[in-house]
Amino acid sequence: MRILMFNTPLTGHFLPLLPLARALRTQGHDVAFVSAAAMADPVGAEGFEFIPAGPTVDVAIAEVTRRSGVDMMTSPSPALVAEFFGGARVDLGVDEALAGARAWEPDLVVSEHCDFVGPLVAAVLKVPSAVMGIDPALEPDVLDALAATAHSRYLDRGLQAPAHAPSGRWLLDVCPPGLQRDGALPPLERIALRPEPHQAAEGTPRAARVPGTGRPRVLVSLSTTRDAAPTLGPLLRSLSALDVDLVATSGGIPVGDLGLEPGRVEMVTFVPAAELLDDVSVIVHHGGSGTTFGAAARGIPAVVVPGAPGQQRQAFRVQAAGAGLALPIGDQAPESVTAAVVRLLAEPGFTAAAQRLRDEIAAMPSAAEVARRLVAAVAA
Repeated sequence: MRILMFNTPLTGHFLPLLPLARALRTQGHDVAFVSAAAMADPVGAEGFEFIPAGPTVDVAIAEVTRRSGVDMMTSPSPALVAEFFGGARVDLGVDEALAGARAWEPDLVVSEHCDFVGPLVAAVLKVPSAVMGIDPALEPDVLDALAATAHSRYLDRGLQAPAHAPSGRWLLDVCPPGLQRDGALPPLERIALRPEPHQAAEGTPRAARVPGTGRPRVLVSLSTTRDAAPTLGPLLRSLSALDVDLVATSGGIPVGDLGLEPGRVEMVTFVPAAELLDDVSVIVHHGGSGTTFGAAARGIPAVVVPGAPGQQRQAFRVQAAGAGLALPIGDQAPESVTAAVVRLLAEPGFTAAAQRLRDEIAAMPSAAEVARRLVAAVAA
């Protein structure tokens, strides 16, 4: 069978698709990805065929700003979020994606839930489609705005517009029940899919790591852009006062910019989450879905320091589950984060709640099981 996968051109929207893509390939099926050309390297590194189509994120954001006169990065209203995902990205990329898909001839389309190009391509080609919910369900006002924005794109092609967003036949839901919002899922056929911390491609050697000392290991995984150094440095210096082994992702930030005591913090560049989470007692992260679900899959309590609306949604779901603490924007000073880490280390209830999420995730169907179920349903 031939399965075509679509994702918004961001790493956090690509990685959740990988376990299913790998499982389908292992079972003998052909898998290809469609996204902006900027995704060619990560897709190619996995050995999947790649069909470039559509704008980069920066180009799509600029188009939203041009249309609305408002910077969506400073005012991310539901209407602007919908215009980005369901409007600009579709308008600037669907024709190219459709041409590539026609030539590739898929039997099934799978899209992550923020990608609205894939479902439209599937509708044009009359191919069954599945959508993967890579976060807890979006808020109703955002879903309504997305459905309204997508509506005209279907009508323009002589298609019946879906009544809701996301659309498709199946919803592949990677969110464990303990983090999901009650009554928020769209009326699709739901298939639970176990989320997995990202693993390196088969055959990739494990990254070299600093051995632990036996103290609790605290992992800090926040934004790793160069302009994050003024925030990350003070946070790590504050956490360094604790009696813990401290690990932090550095990305492109030169360690010298952080003002740290030499050797006090293990700084890592890119290490797959499946390795990075080993032996971690507490994680401090930004609330991205991959990190949120990865930590939950390992039963690790979290201090979540969100910086965007979607991240805040997940931060407060973690806190509501008892598996961590959420520090809202305005309450993210280094001393606040450090105090939250101290609480998580001292109060076993947080770890117990995180382990309940771990058990929920372990009970969800694996990517291999879901791959077989999807293929059988399409073939029926």
